[in-house]
Amino acid sequence: MSRPTPTGPRRPTAADGLVVVDKPQGWTSHDVVARTRRLAATRKVGHAGTLDPMATGVLVLGIGRATRLLTYVVGADKEYTATVRLGVATTTDDAEGEVVEVRDASGITEAALDAAVAALTGPILQVPSSVSAIKVGGERAYARVRAGEQVELAARPVTVERFDVHERRRVVVDGSVVLDVDVTVVCSSGTYVRALARDVGAALGVGGHLTALRRTRVGGFGLDVARTLDELAAEPDDAPLPVLPLADAARATFPVRTLDEDEVRALSYGQSLAPVPGGPAGTVAAMAPDGTLVALVEERGPRVRPVLVFAPAST
Repeated sequence: MSRPTPTGPRRPTAADGLVVVDKPQGWTSHDVVARTRRLAATRKVGHAGTLDPMATGVLVLGIGRATRLLTYVVGADKEYTATVRLGVATTTDDAEGEVVEVRDASGITEAALDAAVAALTGPILQVPSSVSAIKVGGERAYARVRAGEQVELAARPVTVERFDVHERRRVVVDGSVVLDVDVTVVCSSGTYVRALARDVGAALGVGGHLTALRRTRVGGFGLDVARTLDELAAEPDDAPLPVLPLADAARATFPVRTLDEDEVRALSYGQSLAPVPGGPAGTVAAMAPDGTLVALVEERGPRVRPVLVFAPAST
């Protein structure tokens, strides 16, 4: 997909809200943010969780005040479809790296594959790929690797809720039979699917890497609400870019507490509220009677306190 150059009149600035983009292959997450800044006519655009250039699928963007919600969206669970190639290891654990080893995978049985996948399901300790965006000494790991350094990252606790194996296909690479495996992964934030591919291959003694990755969901936002950049660019130039309003975005991300007018006024001044017996735990979207988002709140000790206030104090 080409990166079109904007022409013609400037669009009106988009309202505060979320835009869910179906990221195209070959684009970085920063590319998508830069394009959306032009389409939304504002610099205040951010994303909730990077996708590698090779990957496609759900990238949640925040516009205006909705960027303040992204910290919470980033921590949501994620779902992917992917293809793992067993029998080929690469420097990056995905198809963008150089091949370092090819081994015959024709002897891998269904039982052995299922056992390797099962061992990587549930709470696990995962060593991220050395070319991840994790910072080491203030610098991204991938930048250190590109500079020729040896980078070893510490294992981190993550949770793989589902690791389902679907179709298996035998492919010949450099005269060796390798195995392409289609999978679905549902996992906690911070999980690297390409590291799962690497570790399945290592467990089977043949190496492995990721050849395709598509993110199908981030928290409550799936491909059903995602739009391509071409679709967004086709919106009329004389109208603001359509967004998911703040209140709807909050409802899709948090449990909701509906306030009365006195509680709305208190929160707008940053004051705390009394808890609701049996009310939702964790971060909660506090809504005014008319359905607008007033604040995000959390129960702390004997009171419910605002952590982000969106409604201005009334005079």
